Amino acid sequence: MTDLQNPMFHDDDAAREALEAVRWPHGPNCPHCGNADASKIAKVEGKKRSHRPGLYYCNECKGQFTVTVGTVFERSKIPLSKWWLATHLMGSSKKGVSAHQLHRMLGVTYKTAWFMAHRIREAMKEDVKSSGPIGGEGKTVEADETYIGKRETPRVYARPRARKNWKPTKSGKAGGAQKRIVVGLVERGGKARMFHLQNATATTVREVLVRNVTRDTTLYTDESRLYVETGKEYAKHDTVKHSAKEYARREGELVVHTNTIENVFSVFKRGMVGVYQHCGEAHLHRYLAEFDFRYNRRAKLGFTDAMRVEELMQGIEGKRLTYRSAH
Repeated sequence: MTDLQNPMFHDDDAAREALEAVRWPHGPNCPHCGNADASKIAKVEGKKRSHRPGLYYCNECKGQFTVTVGTVFERSKIPLSKWWLATHLMGSSKKGVSAHQLHRMLGVTYKTAWFMAHRIREAMKEDVKSSGPIGGEGKTVEADETYIGKRETPRVYARPRARKNWKPTKSGKAGGAQKRIVVGLVERGGKARMFHLQNATATTVREVLVRNVTRDTTLYTDESRLYVETGKEYAKHDTVKHSAKEYARREGELVVHTNTIENVFSVFKRGMVGVYQHCGEAHLHRYLAEFDFRYNRRAKLGFTDAMRVEELMQGIEGKRLTYRSAH
């Protein structure tokens, strides 16, 4: 049986049972009061129209609930089988799936497909506080920044420029010339994290680094001045000089380079330009979360498409995204 022949992609009862197995591996939990005592939770069964499929009743708080309550799927009129299929498509596609593609494949309106994609991205979002920082003793983290798309909020520079007719680098066609700024971190052989910043300064970049990378880590960057002072706070800081066409340098058993984070940016940009084509600045953080999620669960780390989708479904809990708040 191929992945797309799985009953949960076509049958709503099978989809609901699959979601219950992922979210409640030890039996249903009441999302209202947290009760997990099976003797105090009853499944409501009957032929009345008022009874939703998969409805449970909690004798502890006298509340009713289904498996979608307390998740990003709550109050959705879209069949769970379509949610499973959309999740599978977004979780297994290396560079993402556009809302127009979901609209055609799922048989829903474009507006619905757009909102479904944003809910799924919300489920992909990692809780940085609970997962902790990356790096550690004996580990290497690469840091770099990239620029993508035209800004919708004009860039405010930290200090006024000395020359009256000052222009950004490369005649305003590259670098931070009114483009959106993304700072990326990646642990070699581990996880990546990308962040959208309104302004890239030594202060804002330092805040990203110290919040997400432990100080006993070896830090590799390019020659950007953004990392000079912050690099001193880490166990070791080495740079490669791209302006002199230096892209890797061997130092004993170590190889100094930032090619790993460049690879992360490469996949991200190809997805944004080739698949999504346009992204509002207000939503960029969700797209970053999507590409982080897939990279952190890539095949090289032993993840299959099914495992990736199951982890995505485990991330739906405790998150809520309404259509109004998605704009």
